[in-house]
Amino acid sequence: MEDYFIVAGRKFKSRLILGTGKFASNAATKDAVEAGGCDIVTVALKRIDANPGAGCEDILDGVDANKCMILPNTSGAMNADEAVRIARLGRAAGLGDFIKLEIHPDPNYLLPDPIETLKATETLVKEGFKVMAYMNADGALAARLQDAGAAALMPLGAPIGSNMGIRNAEQIAIIIENARLPVVIDAGLGLPSHAAQAMEMGADAVMVNTAIATAADPARMAHAFKLAVEAGRAAFVAGGRWRGSWESLAASPTSPLTAFLEE
Repeated sequence: MEDYFIVAGRKFKSRLILGTGKFASNAATKDAVEAGGCDIVTVALKRIDANPGAGCEDILDGVDANKCMILPNTSGAMNADEAVRIARLGRAAGLGDFIKLEIHPDPNYLLPDPIETLKATETLVKEGFKVMAYMNADGALAARLQDAGAAALMPLGAPIGSNMGIRNAEQIAIIIENARLPVVIDAGLGLPSHAAQAMEMGADAVMVNTAIATAADPARMAHAFKLAVEAGRAAFVAGGRWRGSWESLAASPTSPLTAFLEE
């Protein structure tokens, strides 16, 4: 059964996107990408060596661009102007039109700035970029980003690097229900079970970095996330139904009483 993850018309088999920060080495990154079966790997443009041969290890050395798409991101941008400038540099360096837009001016919490994110999205879309926007789990903002022409919505499950899982499930469920775009749950996923939950909710993909990169065995953890994503997606496609806390908590018997027992 073919079940592709599609963004801006481009098909991907894997629904696990891997971040490349925090890995101990490029070799560890490469092993995790392969074990996770990842088709998309995101790399901070500020970490890419623009001067190969200068003696520094380039993060791109750990990624095989023939096997997966390198998704540059604007991590470190403090506002829309900085993010747009970084995206343009990535395109000029030959990294294409796909961009993961990240704008988080507060270094303590790294929460995305909704106003600057929308502003940057509007500019980048006009310039032909396929914007995958990192955002707060805000249904109104999701609608505005869609109208601005974003290619994908990437609401956070919890603060970056926290490994706390999905702490705002109801808000994300609202975004998924109303989205006309792929929804990728990004940030905060710390265990494969968190990824499975995201997929069971109907998310199109998940983005994971810290949980894999800082594991004792990153490659094995990447493989565990791969299996969890596949299981969660299969459950969703099969008709599994995630129930939010706002719905009735009354029990529903699996074997309803029949009339003869009531006589």
